[in-house]
Amino acid sequence: MGSEWYHGTMLIVLMVAFIGLWIWAWSRKRKKTFHEASLLPLEEDDGSIPANEEKKD
Repeated sequence: MGSEWYHGTMLIVLMVAFIGLWIWAWSRKRKKTFHEASLLPLEEDDGSIPANEEKKD
C-alpha cells in the first residue's frame, strides 16, 4: 500500500518539475540567451559573426 503512494507522489513531482522546466525554457526572458547560443557555431575565432553575403558568379 505504501508503494502506490510513493509512485504517485514521484509521478506528480516529476510532472511538476517537467512543466516548470518547460515554462522556464520557453519564457520570453530566455529568448535572447537562446538566440545568442544558437549563433555560437557560426562565430569566427575573433568572436565576430559573419554577415550573410551572396556569392557572385
